[in-house]
Amino acid sequence: MSDEIAWMSATELAPRLAAGELSATEVATAMIDRIEKVDPTIHAFVHLDPQQILNDAKALDDKQASGAPLAPLHGVPYSIKCLTDVEGLPATGAMTPFKDQVAEKDAVVVARMKAADGLFLGLTNAPEGGYYGGTDSHLHGPTHNPWAHGMTAGGSSGGAAAAVASGLGPLAEGADGAGSVRIPAAMCGVVGYKPSLGTIPHTLLPSRSTTNVFHGPLTRTVGDAALMLEQVAGFDPRDMFSLPTPAPGYFTEQLGLDIKGWKVAYSSDLGLGHVDPEVDAIVREALGAFADLGATVVEAVPEWDDLEKAMWEACWVPLYATEYDLADWPAWKGQLDDNLLEIFAQAEKQTVAQFGVAEAKRGLNYDLFTSFMSEYDLLVSPTLTDAAFPLTQFAPDWLEGASLQRQLLGWLLTYPYDMFNNPAITLPAGFTSDGRPVGIQLAGRHRADAEVLRAAANFERARPWHAARPPLGA
Repeated sequence: MSDEIAWMSATELAPRLAAGELSATEVATAMIDRIEKVDPTIHAFVHLDPQQILNDAKALDDKQASGAPLAPLHGVPYSIKCLTDVEGLPATGAMTPFKDQVAEKDAVVVARMKAADGLFLGLTNAPEGGYYGGTDSHLHGPTHNPWAHGMTAGGSSGGAAAAVASGLGPLAEGADGAGSVRIPAAMCGVVGYKPSLGTIPHTLLPSRSTTNVFHGPLTRTVGDAALMLEQVAGFDPRDMFSLPTPAPGYFTEQLGLDIKGWKVAYSSDLGLGHVDPEVDAIVREALGAFADLGATVVEAVPEWDDLEKAMWEACWVPLYATEYDLADWPAWKGQLDDNLLEIFAQAEKQTVAQFGVAEAKRGLNYDLFTSFMSEYDLLVSPTLTDAAFPLTQFAPDWLEGASLQRQLLGWLLTYPYDMFNNPAITLPAGFTSDGRPVGIQLAGRHRADAEVLRAAANFERARPWHAARPPLGA
């Protein structure tokens, strides 16, 4: 029964907990057992307190026994990425200079998960400052891909994706600045959703005024992603870009609607260059689901103008410049990744003029993308150019010897939607011949979150790859 509970979705668990068919303590015990059995192999968690989990579960059971109204996620397990503040817990940013730092208060997304009475499991692993698409650090070490030990789980929310893929909780919070929710979700064979700017209030420090960083759910099903999104979305004055709170059921009620008559564009590489032929073939086969669902599918490629350079100079380097005065970074050489230190060095060298030109190019590319999407309801692509590669590599083989910018961004088909603030989701599309997951990415028009989730739910019903489980544990 323990593993059966561990693999239940949030949408299965929530009504069973509410009906008293399961207690929060039973769920907590099952999750602790599963984590203790599996996590030593993959290292998804960096902070775990089994006794606190049991104490929290008992408090939830006592609340239910008292007859008090139950919140929507009563007793449903969730985890938080270690870059997001949870009051009283380590707030290290996965960086050695901050190894003794403790969060003073909850991030908004955490406060809302607590208010929904979810059962907090712990903090999941990330790379230093979340700076690249893998999960390894001097402070915490690597997270392994649940499907292929020794391979990357992706990043920067790699611990979250590995946990969800391994049955270590149905709901996980991640954060996405260039694909950091969708990259690991694709590599670990789960669902990763990046919402529109302001949908989930963003209070990650110190980059609060940036417009390319988003919280997002990692789950095994689209239904769970929508359920979690409804608990954490909505206005909060602490986020200057926060959107009005959506009506109850705004996201979940869309999931049962069809997509007949939709016009879907497919691009194997989004016009950005390389894609592994096997990845393209897997996603093309999965693409057939949309025709089966009544949509019209055409091949079309967006037009860009120096998109990668604009991302690097308008978003990525300026994002890390917000952390510039937090430490004497060169003094930590050997205890932080050299590539992260190089980003800080580039922040010193980049001029305001370079930033201004890049920001203008960002706006131009948004206009190009908006014009392109005026003809389509959805843009589909592989999520990444490659499936998981060895943990010892920073990027896929074909980028060896390239610039840091190319190695960090060149294999991602995720970052355009961070630049433009459009919603995008990755779902499992299948597996390579040697068993590594491949993700399919669905992106929508500006603010079309409900439509993207609707399309994703339709695809999931037609191609239920979410039911596959990695060969971990009994």
